[in-house]
Order: sequence, then structure tokens, then C-alpha cells
Amino acid sequence: MSRAVVIGGGPAGLMAAEVMAGAGLSVTLCEAKPSIGRKFLMAGKSGLNLTKAEPFDPFLAAFEEAAPTLRPILEAFDSQAVQDWAEGLGQDIFTGSTGRVFPRAMKASPLLRAWLARLAERDVQINTRWQWQGWEGDARVFDTPAGRQTIEADVTVLALGGASWQRLGATGAWAPVLAERGVALRDFAPANVGVLVDWSSHMARHFGAALKGVAWTAGPYHSRGEAVISAKGLEGGGIYSVSRGMREGYGLSLDLLPDLSNAEVAARLAKPRGKDSQANHLRKRLKLSPAQIALAQEMARPLPQDAKAQADLLKALPIAHAGLRPMDEAISTAGGVRLDALDTGLMLRDIPGVFVAGEMLDWEAPTGGYLINGCLATGHWAGRHAVDWARR
Repeated sequence: MSRAVVIGGGPAGLMAAEVMAGAGLSVTLCEAKPSIGRKFLMAGKSGLNLTKAEPFDPFLAAFEEAAPTLRPILEAFDSQAVQDWAEGLGQDIFTGSTGRVFPRAMKASPLLRAWLARLAERDVQINTRWQWQGWEGDARVFDTPAGRQTIEADVTVLALGGASWQRLGATGAWAPVLAERGVALRDFAPANVGVLVDWSSHMARHFGAALKGVAWTAGPYHSRGEAVISAKGLEGGGIYSVSRGMREGYGLSLDLLPDLSNAEVAARLAKPRGKDSQANHLRKRLKLSPAQIALAQEMARPLPQDAKAQADLLKALPIAHAGLRPMDEAISTAGGVRLDALDTGLMLRDIPGVFVAGEMLDWEAPTGGYLINGCLATGHWAGRHAVDWARR
């Protein structure tokens, strides 16, 4: 029986292990942390958005320049395949109004338990607290509680994650190991990350408030999504989706009224204000929330009095900020193993028999189901091609 090693116990690694064990390989999965799927479980705290139910072409477009490489991979394990897989593990799912797909339980733990039970049924051996150190000859070397251990295998799938949320296991410590073997890498950078804002004391009472029904722009990146005002700045899906633009040096602007044209906003503001304060006028005429009004005043105090100028400002409010949050606080990272370092089966050209999946690869996508689907799909693809390699 061919032997396979999976290094990394996140969704990409678990999927690769499932595929290879299902094809009859003897699979050992090694995870550096004391338990499996820590970042997966963390993602589940906000609902575990498994995928997005939308036509394939716009789904693929979310992966930007990596889309041509990922096309066959995502076609082989698309949004519907993810839904079928989750239901096959006994998880009821539902699709929200925006197309995002969630387990009915709205958390990751039931799905992960069912997944681990399936792997146990397929005799996958799981070693936790096994920290990969690289190779010694053809053997994979690990630092473990019992000391140094080695494993011989016919094929390996690396699924060690990116370089954010290091306490959950994605440390990026694997990069020097691969670089020493000549693998082409791209530097890590934060993706899907919040923005730092040095607020005045006037904003403190709005910490925790959600900015809903708004739209964000950073250069060519646009997002219609919610964000939350926090003590450190702005967080949430709306911001995450345009964080790449800020990383690339573009400014950030906010449309507080994306369903209205500039002229429509100006017409409403041109109505007599009477004895109302400017804030009350904005609230009554435009239905802006206290947090939205406070943000506008924070970023453009004093607001112009002219209705047209005020409308133009509210439709493209410049957000002064101090840059992105640190990479370790990012939901995901860009960078990693360059796609041109891999063959079409996600095998490293410089290390035959070693496949790579998940966030180790140099691709990025917004939150909203794309990230997890991408990790599952690349794990599935790497597992399939690892099976073909082992059978040679």
C-alpha cells in the first residue's frame, strides 16, 4: 500500500487526507498544534461561511490574477461540490440572501467532528504536536513531544497555511525550509485585514457600532459590505474586501448612500433645515445612523454647508487612516509558494512527489466563502494528483 503524509491539519490538509485515504493510500496527518483545525474553528465563530452560491464565472473572478491557474481546480470542487460534501457529513446547510452558504448550526465544530470521524473510519493516523522541520534525505523530519521523529512516504501534501493568526498554527515558518530547496516564493502580505484609525475622543461612544448599507472603494477594489467601528479602527467584510487596494497604496473612501445618486442626495439636503442641527438634518433627510454621521464629521469636520458639496462628500468620504492592521491579525495572507513553482497538479517542480495546497499557495480572495472553498478545492486537487503520483 502506498504511503502518504499530509503536513498541516487545516481544511486543505484534511481534504487532501480524505481524498487520498478514500483512494486506498495509507495516510498519516501531522499537525504542529495540540488539536486539529484551529483556524477552521475560529472561522466558525462568525458563522463558518463555507462557500458562495453564485454562477461560476463571477465566483472565479474573485480570485483575481490566480483565476486562470485555479479554474480547473475550482471547477473540480466548486460551490455545489462543497455544499454536497458538507451535507454528506450530515450537516444541514442554508444559503443567505447574499448567496453565502453556512451550516445550519452556524459553527464549525459539528462539521469538524464529523469530518474527523470519517477520516478515522478510513484509518487516517493523526499525529498532533508534530512540528515539521524539513527533510533528512527522503525522510520527513518532525520535532515531537517524544523527540525527533522521521516518516518515510511515497507522496507528501504540504498544507501548512499562510502567516496570519500564528497562535492558531499558521506561522509561515515553512517558507525558509522550501526556499532552501530552491522553491520560488513570494513574500507574505496581509489580506482580508482591518484598517488602523487614530480616532478622536468623540468617536469612543460609537465603538462597536456597525456601518451598514454602505460601499467602500480603494483604487480598483469596490465592496458593498458592512464594517464595524472599533477602538483600533475599522473591521469587517466591507473593509476586508478592499484591503488589497490599501495594501497597494490606494486611498480609502466610503459611500454612505450607495443607493442614491449625488443629485438625489443633494436634493434631499437642499430642503429647509429649520431649527435642526446639521446632524439632525442628516438623520432626518438621509436616514443616516449616529455612527455614520459621527464618522462623516470625524473625517471632514466641518462639513460643508452647500447641499451639493455635502452630497459629494457623503458619496465619497475620504477615510484617513494609519495603514492596515498587522499581518498576524489578518484573516488570510497573500504570498507564499508561487504558482509557477508548481505543475498543473500542484506538485512542486523542484521537489517531485511533494504537493502544496491551501493558503501556502500565492493566491488570495475576499471573505464570503471564497477562502474556505479555495482551501478545500486545492486540498482536493492536490490529494487527487498525489494519488496519481503514488500509483506510478
